[in-house]
Parts: sequence; C-alpha cells; structure tokens
Amino acid sequence: MARYHGPACRLCRREQMKLFLKGEKCYVKCILERRPTPPGMAKPQRGKPSEYAIRLREKQRLKRMISMTEGPFQLRMLKAEKSPGMTGATFLKRLELRLDNIVRRIGFATGINSARQVVRHGHIKVNGKTASIPSIEVKVGDVVALDPKLKENVGVKLALEHAQRKGVRPSFLEFNEGELSAKLLREPAREESSFAVNDQLIIEYYSR
Repeated sequence: MARYHGPACRLCRREQMKLFLKGEKCYVKCILERRPTPPGMAKPQRGKPSEYAIRLREKQRLKRMISMTEGPFQLRMLKAEKSPGMTGATFLKRLELRLDNIVRRIGFATGINSARQVVRHGHIKVNGKTASIPSIEVKVGDVVALDPKLKENVGVKLALEHAQRKGVRPSFLEFNEGELSAKLLREPAREESSFAVNDQLIIEYYSR
C-alpha cells in the first residue's frame, strides 16, 4: 500500500482523535473542534460497530500515529510476537525506539512526518555517524544528535521551543541542550509510550 499524502487532518477526523500529525498546530487549531464527524459523512453512522471494526480502527490509529505502511507495521508485530515478554508492550516499545520517533520525542521536530524528513535529509547523527534511515532502532547508550548546521533553522528552533514549553521529553532520554543531542538511558516502559492505543485490540486483529 502506498504512503498517504493527503490532508493530515482528514486522518484525525477518520480516527476520531488527535493524532498530532501536524505538531504544534494540533494544540492550537484542531479541525475536530469544528468538524467532529468522519470525512464523507454528514451524520454519524447508526448502530454499533462490529468487533472486527473496533480492532481495525485501533490498528489504523496506531499505524497513522507512527506514519507506517501496512507491510513494515505487520512485520514489527510478527517480530514482537516472537520476542520474549508481553507482545503488546514489546511492539509499542519497538515503535517508540524508531529513529524518527526518537527525533520527535527529543524535540528536533514537532510531528512524525517532519521528524522523518529531518532524518532522511541526513541531518541526524547516531553515535557520531550520519543516519538517514528513519526505521532503524535506537539502542540503549546511543547518542542521537542534530547536525550543527541546523542549529539556526527556524523549524528546529520552533520545535525545540515547543518541546521545552510542553515538557514532552521523556525520562528515558537525557537531553544535552548545548550539543543538541540526547542519550537513550534505558528502554521505555509501557506507560511511557506516546501512543495512546489499546495494544491488546491490535494483537487480536492480527491473531484473527
């Protein structure tokens, strides 16, 4: 399936919740406040959604939060099922440790799509080496740093100010403001995940 390139707000309306795909704009001006109905519907659907529909919607919400296509998303789930421990917690942890998501959590970008763009353009270094693949997994002890050339970039400045103002940096990241870098101190716990979803429903969707 091709990556979605349409209006980001349409996805939030479809999932009936804020996915924070547009960064700070989602905090100050959200279309859900004016148009709370799903796209293409003048009135909400009647009746109760099926068990399958509930699980599908939960899977779609998470997939859109992390902005992944179905193939890589399902592959992460299969790897989580084969890993020791709770499948749901492991799955969310692996998504949380993706480089593009870590860049977003540090505050180098306000949304997952802008974070992915920063990575793809070669502006991120991991342990001193340029990393341009958004899907690579950050390991404990790794240091993720922003290219010094982007220190005066307007978008980066706004993202850093937003992270400072909202206090969104998690405790498993040690941020160095002077060097514009962050060290992964430990793997994130389930309650520290930035994805507000029911992982059990997603597991049940893929187990059907």
